Amino acid sequence: MHCLTFDIEEHFQVSRFDSPIRRRHWGAFESRVTANTCKVLDLLARYDTKATFFVLGWVAERHPGLIKQIAECGHEIASHGYGHELVTAQTPELFRADVRQAKQILEDLIGSPVQGYRAPGFTITRETLWALPILAEEGYTYDSSIVPIRHDHCGLPGSDPWQHLKQTSSGPIWEVPPSTVNLGGVRIPIAGGSYFRLLPFPALCGLMRRIEQKGRPLVMYFHPWELDPYQPHMEGPFLSKMFHYLNLDKMEFRMSTVMNSFRFGSIAEQIDLSPILPIDPTVFPSTPAEIAQDVV
Repeated sequence: MHCLTFDIEEHFQVSRFDSPIRRRHWGAFESRVTANTCKVLDLLARYDTKATFFVLGWVAERHPGLIKQIAECGHEIASHGYGHELVTAQTPELFRADVRQAKQILEDLIGSPVQGYRAPGFTITRETLWALPILAEEGYTYDSSIVPIRHDHCGLPGSDPWQHLKQTSSGPIWEVPPSTVNLGGVRIPIAGGSYFRLLPFPALCGLMRRIEQKGRPLVMYFHPWELDPYQPHMEGPFLSKMFHYLNLDKMEFRMSTVMNSFRFGSIAEQIDLSPILPIDPTVFPSTPAEIAQDVV
């Protein structure tokens, strides 16, 4: 079984368009997250698929019925933090307050523990690894924020690209990285986001299938706004607009094809979250040599 995940946020909250001025006006923008998330739920129901929903606390406060609906459909609710603040822009104290607030809001709504976290912009990096023990202390069982790539604002090159148990100063926590492949010595993400929309789709599916053939679980991530090609366009740099809006009209077809071609579930279904035990190396071996030489 592979992991299918969705980051539940408004179309105007993406990091590519973030600014202090725009953030102050979030409440004035048109909300489209409910309609778009319902499209996601309908798509998942069509393929009898469960998923993990990483929800912003800010969204949950304003749309509590939507979060309850997601949970009632049998999907896993996890945390995307409260205000979509990049971890690299926070102090440890602010980060702790953010993840604690989001977790409390979500747990109050669904009446069960929230075990997973994904940082906005995947911004747990070499400089912000202090976030992992804080997550363990705040009761999170797994994180899905570390991407083993080089990028201008995220990524931890050389880190383990497969799900694994990390030991922190505050105890163990699972790490569930989004899927990447090593092509010509360069690791690139294929799990979602602009890469999923911009790369040739047949080649993308071929890379995904070869990961499956290696016995590895895919970890895919999408956003509800990616099913909304008619969303209002935000002003911003040319590249930000290109990466955000290009091929949105193709996303429903691509997501449907992927769900029809692979067997997906939530992260909670993929890994045994309680109790946390050392990962079996015969199932998911990840030696340094294997990480370095892994070529799909």
